[in-house]
Amino acid sequence: MDFKEVIQSRRSVRKFRAEEIEEEDLREILEAARLAPSANNLQPWKFVVVKSDKKKRLIAQAAGGQEFVGEAPVIIVACATGRGGFIGGYMESWPVDVAISITHLLLAAWDRGLGTCWVGDFDEDKVKEICEIPPEVRVVALIPVGYPVKVPQEVPRRPLEKIMSKDVFSD
Repeated sequence: MDFKEVIQSRRSVRKFRAEEIEEEDLREILEAARLAPSANNLQPWKFVVVKSDKKKRLIAQAAGGQEFVGEAPVIIVACATGRGGFIGGYMESWPVDVAISITHLLLAAWDRGLGTCWVGDFDEDKVKEICEIPPEVRVVALIPVGYPVKVPQEVPRRPLEKIMSKDVFSD
């Protein structure tokens, strides 16, 4: 797929085939995340790749019982490992930095025929316990990954005119 097709066609997938993910595909999507830009090039992220059925079930429970999370062949736990730079002089950059790397991962996965879903509903303390993540590290997202059973339908997006203005902010 060309890049425009990847970003136009990507969907959140919540039903995965049972087959294992090719190791090359997994490495490629993690490589895409690794190459993401970050403030001061600090790269404040770490990805825990979870394949254990027991751990996946526990993570699904920690994600509010969202069963599809545990049914994926792999769950990637995206973590922020440290402080980043600052945005606008008032906000730490690590949430944005990790979000950019996750976006790279999601798009690279779709390009390789893998479905993903950015899951933000989880109990961070439980996920940390399951994956033995140190207290100072933040869990930013859970990303179940697998080959989709089917591609979900397109969801409506606001038109460009509703999300942009010229020169000054306007409604």
